[in-house]
Amino acid sequence: MKRSLHASLKHLNSFSVEASADQILELESEQDLLELAAEHQYDPATDLLLGGGSNILFAANVEATVILNRITGKRIISESGNEVLVEVCGGENWHQLVLWSLEQGLSGIENLSLIPGLAGAAPMQNIGAYGVELSDVLESVQAIELQTGEIHHFEHSDCQLSYRDSRFKSSDANRFLISHVVLRLQRKFVPKLAYAGLQEELKSMGIDQPTAKQVSNAVIRIRLRKLPNPEVIANAGSFFKNPIVDQLTAEALHKDFADLPVYAAADGKAKLSAAWMIDHCGWKGHREGDAGVSNQHALVLVNYRNASGQHLLDLATAITDSVKQRFGIMLSPEPRIIL
Repeated sequence: MKRSLHASLKHLNSFSVEASADQILELESEQDLLELAAEHQYDPATDLLLGGGSNILFAANVEATVILNRITGKRIISESGNEVLVEVCGGENWHQLVLWSLEQGLSGIENLSLIPGLAGAAPMQNIGAYGVELSDVLESVQAIELQTGEIHHFEHSDCQLSYRDSRFKSSDANRFLISHVVLRLQRKFVPKLAYAGLQEELKSMGIDQPTAKQVSNAVIRIRLRKLPNPEVIANAGSFFKNPIVDQLTAEALHKDFADLPVYAAADGKAKLSAAWMIDHCGWKGHREGDAGVSNQHALVLVNYRNASGQHLLDLATAITDSVKQRFGIMLSPEPRIIL
């Protein structure tokens, strides 16, 4: 187990904001994971579990311990007919996992290509894009309760997955370190092309009956075109969730703003486009010092160079306030914000 004292977190968050931690513990093996609870008195109120750093904003230092799961590994554990169960260690890079699954002739997560972060964080956020969510393929989760060292097994229904949320992000936030996820993937490819932009991209590629790899390539093309590359300009992808509202609210807003995109959501509710509302409040491409809104996508906040986490948070607050004032809708952030 690697240990670093009074360490910088700048290289561990995709916003590339400067922050520090009293201590960083980096887990590199299963043995490190087992020894963690015995060697470290974990405090869920102050200590922090950090994955790939692509879904967090440090607006303050962490005056405690940061734990990094860097344990990797993936394998097919069972196969029955068309269905294949794949076990993945929490420290695996998510996009590399998608590419590996395609190399194995497996499908189910190709729409989730190029999503940044690690596999262990995927259930926390219930990652989703282009018509697919992790909940569509998640079979189970294994996690260690850091205060006790006890290992827990969670079936899909135990994870309380919802739109960009789960028990690991809400009711049990910072309690468990997800060590393994099991995904239920498919040998027979059935494309999920409900997202209109994906269909259009495939059409522009001259593809009528895509393979799973071609769907992945189309998703990658869209993401590279629409979203700024964090390696070029620091960002954490979409900063705001698309609001979920009741049908009456959606109908009233659509009556006043006919161009506002409205999509069907679970339980008879409706999902609104946060990007459209932010754009129509004039924020797309806006910049305040080194903190700004991407000119590629209104949902993405960017650090042009030396913005602090507080500068980015202040900008996010101003955007939230203006959307609330114009549309009566309160936006919620996707990333975890450390205050």
